[in-house]
Amino acid sequence: MMTLSLTAQILPPTAAVRPKVIENHGDSRTDNYFWLRDKVNPEVIAHLEAENRYTESRMKATEELQATLYREIVGRIQEDDTSAPTRNGEFEYYTRTAKGHQYPQWCRRRGANGAEQVLLDGNELAKGHQYFQVGVFSVSPDQKLLAYGTDTEGDEILTVRVKDLTTGQLLPDRITNANYSVVWAEDNKTLFYNVLDAAKRPYKVFRHTLGEAKPDTEVFHEADERFTVEVAKTRSKAFVFLQINSAITSEVRYLPAAKPTAAFQVLYPRVQDVEYEATHHGGHWYIRINDTGRTFRLIQAPLADPSQKKELIPARGGVTLEDVSAFADHLVITEREQGLLQLRVRRLSNGAEHFVTLPEPVYTLAAQGGPEFDTMLLRFNYTSLVTPPSTFDYDMNARTRTLVKQQPVLGGFDSKNYTSERIFATAADGTKIPVSLVYRKGLKKDGKAPALLYGYGSYGIPSEPNFSSERLSLLDRGFVYAIAHIRGGSDMGKLWHDAGKMLNKRNTFSDFIAAADLLSKEKYTQPKRLAIMGGSAGGLLMGAVVNMRPDLFGAVIAKVPFVDVLSTMMDATLPLTVGEYEEWGNPADEKAYSYMRSYSPYDNVESQAFPNMLVTAGLNDPRVSYWEPAKWVAKLRAVKKDKNLLLLKTNMGAGHFGASGRYERYKETAFDYAFLFQALGVEAR
Repeated sequence: MMTLSLTAQILPPTAAVRPKVIENHGDSRTDNYFWLRDKVNPEVIAHLEAENRYTESRMKATEELQATLYREIVGRIQEDDTSAPTRNGEFEYYTRTAKGHQYPQWCRRRGANGAEQVLLDGNELAKGHQYFQVGVFSVSPDQKLLAYGTDTEGDEILTVRVKDLTTGQLLPDRITNANYSVVWAEDNKTLFYNVLDAAKRPYKVFRHTLGEAKPDTEVFHEADERFTVEVAKTRSKAFVFLQINSAITSEVRYLPAAKPTAAFQVLYPRVQDVEYEATHHGGHWYIRINDTGRTFRLIQAPLADPSQKKELIPARGGVTLEDVSAFADHLVITEREQGLLQLRVRRLSNGAEHFVTLPEPVYTLAAQGGPEFDTMLLRFNYTSLVTPPSTFDYDMNARTRTLVKQQPVLGGFDSKNYTSERIFATAADGTKIPVSLVYRKGLKKDGKAPALLYGYGSYGIPSEPNFSSERLSLLDRGFVYAIAHIRGGSDMGKLWHDAGKMLNKRNTFSDFIAAADLLSKEKYTQPKRLAIMGGSAGGLLMGAVVNMRPDLFGAVIAKVPFVDVLSTMMDATLPLTVGEYEEWGNPADEKAYSYMRSYSPYDNVESQAFPNMLVTAGLNDPRVSYWEPAKWVAKLRAVKKDKNLLLLKTNMGAGHFGASGRYERYKETAFDYAFLFQALGVEAR
């Protein structure tokens, strides 16, 4: 066997230059690495594998550190654990993990002291597969059948099976090419589900009757490629919904869940730029809608005549109404004000209203609800940068909460050892940008501490201040961890999203740069000790800011980065592209094209010095194709004027979300952290 020399082992791969000229609106671009899009070309796979070998060789010196970090991360989790049980009628449902096993078991018991029944064992189902996820878990109304969907490639295409929970046997029914929504009708034999088109868009809904050999019935086809369709069911169990959404427009259709062969009715016809969603209670719909203001209002409308709208809560400029959920005697309204979520509870029988009180000034929460309708208990999840994820049951009448479960953090964790705060950066246009921070107490603000700044800023998805036990491996070694709540997300409400998309997208990048500047100015860190991280659209953020201000950062982790913006948005055959015109713009429009051209990371790489960079990809990724990070790294290698690390790590058996097994995810985190220590020159004591 030939032994490679050390020099050969560490030479970075060089991708072949095969120029492809692309012309649009009089603009000519030359893409030297377009050929990397050909997944079936053995040369492409060979290049990705060469990059993986190079990354492994450059990280070899950190293997002992990776092992140490991995042991720390695993040492903080309770490997044998169960989730907080969720009640559904006479049963409690929960997941259970066992030490040494990658995947959970899905279980139930009859009451708190009942015997455990294992419904699904992820470890058994995952055997023989490099990747495994359960994407659908739906129990029939009589709780005798389970419909579940599995993904074994990471491409988010599900196969749905039905299990008899009395006998433990699988029914012969099999649904393929399904997506993430499967709903039972009340007859316990009819399933509604959505399927994907060639561009991975959920575009049709079918009705399946158990045991029938004839083809399933198509009940809806969304022809407009901007829109997706999902199936849902009201908590009242009275209606099945078709939720039809583009990025800025929506429509709801419904049918009685007890009459699955009835025709779906339109609640309100779609109106461009108007979004709405509904919940059901008694003789009324309760509807969250932005027809009179971008931040949404709450209306009530009778089932018999939804046009008779009654406003309950008006649209308000500083408060975004994010969700409405109905219980037998309560409405739970989730609002966002000054970047924080609040739960407003309205008792329907007497009109009394209050907000749930919360213990910390900066936190995040989610009203989980649960499947039960006739209950006074609201289940919600709460966490902060220093508080582990906690599940509460809140008595909506007594206004008291009970802690059901808090994620155990082993190894002597004490939240009192850490400080969290929120500071504000000033953006280029004067806007104040919140930055959430957490660090170990005793930090000296002398600019010497290493820091990791996270950002996302797209699709109206907020970057919430969540707890991470894995992150303690950084904090306990002196890191400051920061979150930039930049425009493009909805961290400060719907208007925050609007201010960072389409022709406002560059605000996202300048906001992040302002946050990075602030961390250095206030001496939390300094540029050569500052790492930044983002994934997917947050990877686009990484690519844009590193092109604009490479001097600000010592290291970059770009996870499955959406960096080839123009070429992707110009290819309507790719997954998600058409539906994202309302987030990024349609490059068929010259103004939109020119604007995207101005920031598209791949197209704006210049010959300059860049920080140390770790870039990841997933070969089966349907959201950000593997070739985007691969092309970007190839181009950076060809033009960069530095000797810093540039690593590409492609998961050859997974998709957008990386490894599926929990221990494999912990190894990925340990790898990322080891890269940070090496890239920033931080001693991992």
